[in-house]
Amino acid sequence: MCEIIRVKKVIERLEQSFPKDAAYEWDNPGLLAGRFDAPVSRIFVTLDVTDRTLEEAVAWNADLILSHHPLIFGSIRSVNDGDLVGRRLVTMIEKGIAYYAMHTNYDVCRMADLNAQQLYLQDAEVLEQTGERDGAAEGIGRVGLLPEEMTLEELAAFVRKQMKLPHVVVYGDRARKVRRAAVSGGSGKSMTGFALDKHAEVLITGDIDHHTAIDAVSDGLCIIDAGHYGTEYCFIDDIVQLVRKAFPECAVKGAEVMHPGAVL
Repeated sequence: MCEIIRVKKVIERLEQSFPKDAAYEWDNPGLLAGRFDAPVSRIFVTLDVTDRTLEEAVAWNADLILSHHPLIFGSIRSVNDGDLVGRRLVTMIEKGIAYYAMHTNYDVCRMADLNAQQLYLQDAEVLEQTGERDGAAEGIGRVGLLPEEMTLEELAAFVRKQMKLPHVVVYGDRARKVRRAAVSGGSGKSMTGFALDKHAEVLITGDIDHHTAIDAVSDGLCIIDAGHYGTEYCFIDDIVQLVRKAFPECAVKGAEVMHPGAVL
């Protein structure tokens, strides 16, 4: 007789790799909806729980959703279908779908290294240290040497290829040659100071606003905005592979990759 896999067991395995104590204090990782003892046979992985990804999970008959970004931040005073968060939670509860999120704990323990690997960064070190684990620094982002010196324009093309992106936004002299690069998945406007402190010549990240970009360039730091989704959707395949290996008894599916923005 096959062992019944329960939500709690899946969480225990995930938290071996991405312990919740690695997350920022303001964050909200964990089981956000559903029962710990619910049986699991179909696991759906997505970066965000949106109407589209939830519909995809429901149509596939998922009984557990794993996401990167938590659907719930801060306090909730009611759960009903009058707002988008409540509507999605009601749907999951009605369909018997448990929902677990791993956010900045995943960023610290895996995303930073994954982004560095995508760009073949050499001698990579932590960009923003948030703590230590087993005597080694841990934190958000990485900074290191690119495989070779290249112009900012060449690097933009390299980032597009390696991260499989439809487009990037570049700030700085496109003819400037760069070698030392910082990368920080997700929203990286707060990372420019850390990149400068680590003597990076370029920062690859997402969600860069106009003033952050022009100020960074004035300080000597080029920016490649590869998008919040673009720098983090690698989470989907990474978690799919981890869960498939850990629980071969379960069917595991990743959300369809669909970049939320487009250049027209």
